[in-house]
Amino acid sequence: MVRSANAVWKGNLVEGNGTVSVGSGLFKDTQYSFVSRFEEGTGTNPEELIGAALAGCYSMALAHGLAEAGYKPGEVGTSAKVHLDKVGDGFAITRIDLETEARVPGIDEKEFLEKANATKTGCPVSQALASTEITLTARLV
Repeated sequence: MVRSANAVWKGNLVEGNGTVSVGSGLFKDTQYSFVSRFEEGTGTNPEELIGAALAGCYSMALAHGLAEAGYKPGEVGTSAKVHLDKVGDGFAITRIDLETEARVPGIDEKEFLEKANATKTGCPVSQALASTEITLTARLV
């Protein structure tokens, strides 16, 4: 299986702009720019997309792990905060903070936390981001 996305950038870093699209067509030619990446402008940015990918992957993987353990997760919701910081002469993603809340009837908190922590390094997107620190706060609700 291969998934695809593409990006086009026009101009220099600060004054230029670009678009990103995903192969599924869910979003096409979505704007991004220096301002949307390094300030608070309109549009998306690569770090936001990485956060969405990790949050989505993590939620699915945790639900699967819980189901494999015999539980029926009602809902798993995850947010990701991707930290883009100045490092040396450039920028780097220095940390990603995951926060997940799950409704899982019948599980105790200890087992839930074990499954949640195991998933942090087990989902495919987490594995792709292995060189980045990923923190996790997990709660049963």
